[in-house]
Amino acid sequence: MGSAPQVVAVTGASAGVGRATVERFARDGARLGLIARGRERLDATAAEVERLGGEALALPLDVADADAVDDAALQIEERFGPLDVWVNNAMATVFAPLTETTPEEFRRATEVTYLGTVWGTMAALRRMVPRDSGTIIQVGSALAYRSIPLQAPYCGAKHAILGFTESLRTELLHEGSNVRVTMVQLPAHNTPQFEWGRAKLPRHPQPVAPIFQPEVAAEAIVYAASHRRRELVVGWPAVKAVYGEKVAPGLLDHIVARIGYEKQQTNQPLPGERAGNLFEPVPGDHSAHGTFDDQAKSRSLLFELDRRRGVLAVAAGLGAVAAAVLRTNGRRSG
Repeated sequence: MGSAPQVVAVTGASAGVGRATVERFARDGARLGLIARGRERLDATAAEVERLGGEALALPLDVADADAVDDAALQIEERFGPLDVWVNNAMATVFAPLTETTPEEFRRATEVTYLGTVWGTMAALRRMVPRDSGTIIQVGSALAYRSIPLQAPYCGAKHAILGFTESLRTELLHEGSNVRVTMVQLPAHNTPQFEWGRAKLPRHPQPVAPIFQPEVAAEAIVYAASHRRRELVVGWPAVKAVYGEKVAPGLLDHIVARIGYEKQQTNQPLPGERAGNLFEPVPGDHSAHGTFDDQAKSRSLLFELDRRRGVLAVAAGLGAVAAAVLRTNGRRSG
C-alpha cells in the first residue's frame, strides 16, 4: 500500500506562487487547505486542485487575523486529518518610496506578510508539536537578505521572517522536537502582485530580471516539504543577493540605489496611484502567472543541481576513485 496523501495548508493560495504550489501538491494527490481572502479565486483554485487529483477545502480569511488562521487549521484537520505541512506564503506590498507610504499602508503590509507568517506558524505548531511531527515552510525572498528601494514594507517583513524563523528553529532544537522549519528564499517571479499591488510609481511595477515562473518556486517548496533542508536558496539571482550582502553590503547599497528604481518599472506609464489589493481583494481569477511570461524562465539550473547534490556528490566521489585507480594502474604499468 502507498503512503497516505499529505495534508497541506497554504496561505496566499489563490494566486501567484501560492497557487502554483497548491497545483504542484495537488498533482501528488495532497489534501489541501486553501487560505486566502478572495472567495472567487479560492473556488477556482479548489476546482483546479480537484481536476489535478487532490482534495481541497477553501477557507476565505485574512491571515492578519490570528484567530481566523487558528480556526482554519482546526477546520483543515477536522476535514482531512493531522497537518503534515504548513506553507506560509501570503504577502502584501506597497510599491512606493517610504516618504510616500502611509503608516496605515506600512502596518497593513507588515501584518499580512510578517504577522500572517507568525500566526500561521503558531497555528501549525499547536498541532504539530504535541504529535512531534510536521514541516513548516516559510516562503522567503532574496530580499530577506538584500533590501531594495521602493519596497520597504515588504523587505522589512521578509527580514523579520528570517529572524523569527531562526529563533524558532533554535527553540525546536532545544526541545529535541522533530517538527521541521525551513525557509525557501526566492528570486523574482512572474506573479500577479505586479498587477494588483498598491503602487505609487510613475510607471508600472515589474519584477527585477532575471524573472522565473512561479512553478519554479512551487517545485522548490514541495521539495523542501519532504527534504531536511535548513534553508533553500532558489536561483542564481537569489544566491548572489544572499552572499553579496555578506561580502560587500556597502557596494550593493550603491548599486541598488543607482539601478533599483529603473529595474522595478516598465516603460508603461501608471496613471495615478493604484489602490491594489492591500486592504481588499481585487476581483477576478488571476491565476499563478503575471504578465511577464515572455521574459520568465521556466526552470532554474542552479536549483536542479542543488536538489541533486547528493547524487552529484556520489558521482564526484566515484570519479575521484576512478581517477585514483587509473593513476595507480599507470604507475604499475610503468
